[in-house]
Amino acid sequence: MASSAVIIREIGGQRDEDAWRMIIALVLDGIGSPHTRRAYAQALDEFLIWFQDEPGRAFNKATVQRYRAELEIKGLAPSSINVRLSAIRRLALEAADNDLMPPELAAGIARAKGAKRCGVRLGRWLTPEQAEQLLALPDVATIKGLRDRAVLALLLGAGLRRSELAGLNVDHFQQREGRWLLLDLTGKHGRIRSVPIPQWAYATVARWTESASIIAGAVFRPVNRHGGVTQRRLSQRGKFLRGDNQ
Repeated sequence: MASSAVIIREIGGQRDEDAWRMIIALVLDGIGSPHTRRAYAQALDEFLIWFQDEPGRAFNKATVQRYRAELEIKGLAPSSINVRLSAIRRLALEAADNDLMPPELAAGIARAKGAKRCGVRLGRWLTPEQAEQLLALPDVATIKGLRDRAVLALLLGAGLRRSELAGLNVDHFQQREGRWLLLDLTGKHGRIRSVPIPQWAYATVARWTESASIIAGAVFRPVNRHGGVTQRRLSQRGKFLRGDNQ
C-alpha cells in the first residue's frame, strides 16, 4: 500500500500531468454538476500547491486542520473554506477506496471540522411585512393572478427552489397527520426530500388548481393572453408577474 503522502507529493512536487489527471479523476468522476467539478478542481490544485511547500508533510487530519486554520487567517469566507475542505475529504475517501492510502487516515480526514458559519444569513431576506406586500401583488381577480399568488406562496412559505416549483405535480401534495406537505421532491443534485407547507400556502394553491380545473399532472402552467390555462408545464424561467402570452 502506498504511503499516506506519496500520491499527493508526487503531484504537488513534480506536477506530473498524468498523475494529476489520475488523482483529479478520482474525485471528479462521480460529480454531476459542472460547477461543483470546477470548484473542486480549483480547491484541490490550491491544496496540493500548499501541501508541497513544506517537505515532510503527511496527508492526515492534523494537516487538513492546519490548512483550514491558515485559510481562516487569510480571511476566506466560511463557505469558501468549507468547499475546499469538502474537496479534500472527498480526495481522501476516493484515495482510500482505490488503495492509495490507509482507510483509517482517510476516515480521520473525513472527520476534520469545517469552518463555523456563525449563523450568517446569505443573500437578502424579506421582512414579514415585505413578504406580505409581495404576496399581495398578483391580481387574484384573474386566473393568472391566482396562479402567481400560489407560486409566491410556495416560494415564501415552503422555501422551494425554482426547479422544484416548476416540477411540482398534483400528487406531490399529500396530507400526513393533519398537515400538508410536498412529498418526495427531486431537489438539487437529484436529492429526494419532503417539505412541509403552511395551511395558508396550501389553501392558496388549492384555490388556483380549482379555478384552473387542474386535477392531475403539472400544478403550475402558462396562461395565455386570453386567460386560458395551457396543458404545458411552466418552465423554471416562466414569466409570471410579467405576463405569459405563451
